[in-house]
Amino acid sequence: MLVIGLTGSIGMGKSTVAARLRALGIGVCDADAEVHALYEGAAAPPIERAFPGTTADGKVDRQKLAAVLLADAGGFKRLEAIVHPLVFAAERAFLQSERARGAALAVLEVPLLYETGGERRVDCVLVCSAPAHAQRARVLQRAGMTPQKLEQILARQLSDADKRARADFIVDTGGTIKESEAQVDKIVESLRGRQGTAYAEHWA
Repeated sequence: MLVIGLTGSIGMGKSTVAARLRALGIGVCDADAEVHALYEGAAAPPIERAFPGTTADGKVDRQKLAAVLLADAGGFKRLEAIVHPLVFAAERAFLQSERARGAALAVLEVPLLYETGGERRVDCVLVCSAPAHAQRARVLQRAGMTPQKLEQILARQLSDADKRARADFIVDTGGTIKESEAQVDKIVESLRGRQGTAYAEHWA
């Protein structure tokens, strides 16, 4: 089984690319979705201990947590120490399930793949990229997003240029969705039949 890392900075079209991969019958594990689930379950108690007052009714209040982190940049490291091992366990369970069903390709969608060294645990990396003006316009349309929040997020991410330089494949999402999908189709076709080593080395 070939393990593919899907990444890209905020607003670069990862969801569009992931949707296309799923439409092609390829399993995708979305790290952000796993974090959302963890915030409503297993991660809430340790986060409350680390950041008192950021949970309610056993769930993390994302806005309260974001406010705390905005005032304490060092808090990100403490939060990651709680959340990353739980996400890793979910990714391992996903890959083992994909392997068991005989999947030839499986995708880990991880926004901070390079920032966390995750590229070492996959066979190849697909980076989503778009012009900076398109990225900014997309992100600032999101509910609750502000220029300040966007700058804080970008400060924690490798630049788009760095990600493009390190990528095995790039999907330019600056055009239409159909154009992005055509690029994904071509990449997937080139990967079919390739054997990977990452699963046996890191996930089995």
